[in-house]
Amino acid sequence: MLAAVVVTAPSALARPVTPRGPLAADEQRTIDIFEKSKRSVVYISTSERVRDLWSRNVRTIPRGTGSGIIWDGAGHVITNYHVIAGASAATVRLNDGRDYPATLVGASQFHDIAVLAIRVPSNPPPALPLGTSHDLRVGQRVYAIGNPFGLDWTLTTGIVSALDRSIDDDNGNTIEHLIQTDAAINPGNSGGPLLDSAGRLIGMDTAIFSPSGASAGIGFAIPADTINRVVTALIEHGHYTRPALGIEMDADLNDLLSSRLGVAGVFVLRVAPRGPAAEAGLHAAKLERGSIVPGDVIVSVDGKPVTSPSRLQARLDDFNPGERVRLGVLRDGKEIAVTVTLGASR
Repeated sequence: MLAAVVVTAPSALARPVTPRGPLAADEQRTIDIFEKSKRSVVYISTSERVRDLWSRNVRTIPRGTGSGIIWDGAGHVITNYHVIAGASAATVRLNDGRDYPATLVGASQFHDIAVLAIRVPSNPPPALPLGTSHDLRVGQRVYAIGNPFGLDWTLTTGIVSALDRSIDDDNGNTIEHLIQTDAAINPGNSGGPLLDSAGRLIGMDTAIFSPSGASAGIGFAIPADTINRVVTALIEHGHYTRPALGIEMDADLNDLLSSRLGVAGVFVLRVAPRGPAAEAGLHAAKLERGSIVPGDVIVSVDGKPVTSPSRLQARLDDFNPGERVRLGVLRDGKEIAVTVTLGASR
């Protein structure tokens, strides 16, 4: 055991502080981006109404939290669909601490995008400057602002790690053209902005790839070009109209037929009468003696391969209803080109 020793010493003096000097240019740039952007990022909390099985009383309980982005001066806030899915109410908290109830304007589960609306009577936050995503380059510096694990207005930085990634969501939809980044993205970042070095919105943080559920340096963001197209439709119409071929597909049966026949593509099970596919002359599968006789198999859209119904729909989403697309179709063992004028589907 150590023995206490009393040492008489002169009065202790605080150490002098070494002057820091000016911040490095890249540090100051990061600070400026955060200071200019943080007012345009919001904290979203959701709740749901539940009924007690015994008393039948209805009460409201918290459901989850996420992030959002001020879209325009009309009070529209954009976020991920999965942030508000299943909720009965949502509250938007601004950077200055003010809370406002939100109403749902529209949502596209297929793109994981939702638009909310709030009414801010005075001093509304500005919208983030909008950038583009089609001209992004791997290696560009990016900045993410959000509310990971409820820690509000957190800034993380990184680079564009890859472009045009695809991931499947929990509902079997394929989300295309995602930006991959190593900026730390965690639960609660969903719906927050991904910014470029000019402070422009180039993406919306949407998912992470991690066995542990925490950031592992692989995050994904919905690109700005997709956001701009989908959000505009949601604000104008309350829904997003998806392009359609007018065919029937089935993911499980498609996997079975692909495995059995060794063909990678989308099997056309049924062609809707007078639909786009029927007008283009696509052939549907037939049922003979209890067995499916395959018809046409769609293997590409404008030269880009498709291997599943969800990937086909994601490829078609690059176009608008009424536009013409060229399909690569496998028919009787030979690949042919078929041009189809796309229809519309909710």
